[in-house]
Amino acid sequence: MKRTRRSLLASAASVGVVGAAGCLGGGGGGDGTDGGDGGDTGGNTLDTGAYDCDLAEPADPNTEFRPVIGDPEADVVVQAFEDFTCGHCATYSLDHFPTIRDEYVASGEIRYEHWDFPIPVNERWAVPVASAARGVGVQYGSEAFFAFAKAAYESQGSYSGEAIGDAAEAAGADPCVAIADAQFATYEEVSASDRSDGVSMGVEGTPTIFVNGEAVEDYRAETIAAAIDEAL
Repeated sequence: MKRTRRSLLASAASVGVVGAAGCLGGGGGGDGTDGGDGGDTGGNTLDTGAYDCDLAEPADPNTEFRPVIGDPEADVVVQAFEDFTCGHCATYSLDHFPTIRDEYVASGEIRYEHWDFPIPVNERWAVPVASAARGVGVQYGSEAFFAFAKAAYESQGSYSGEAIGDAAEAAGADPCVAIADAQFATYEEVSASDRSDGVSMGVEGTPTIFVNGEAVEDYRAETIAAAIDEAL
């Protein structure tokens, strides 16, 4: 039986409201929002694990790419500001975003954009993982970006060079290129620019979701859906 929008949103609501306030500060201090301590990108080559990679610094990154899905000409624009090391962003991406994607992106009713907002919750990994994700998107398109993001969030708490490679493979991308983008923080300036734009819009924590420029109250699917329905 085909599920209705009402039933899908009711299902999303059953996920609960725990932690809907999001990640508000950095440092990963045992509050359940830390991105993990495995590995360190601070000037050291990432352990590529099972991947035989000769990491080289990427040249001429495409800094204009924006991960976007849905109808690019839609009247309703949803912007999601996320930190890949924020536990609440993982909850949003894995438990709530799929409902918005199924109901509003697939139907072409909205344009959905990802924006980086490294708080960072975990200084080791916030920008490197965002850089790997952005690089996957640059090379393989927005669908690959979101596939990488899903796989990355699923491994949050145990980030490593190999985990980044695994997420890239899950997205159909080159794992060694993704690991190199993480190692050299290829898109650090892009993440910083996104963060600056977010601050100018009033973003203080992640995830923060905007519908046509207005921040929604929290990141639950039903809250976002209500804002979208009002804007349609």
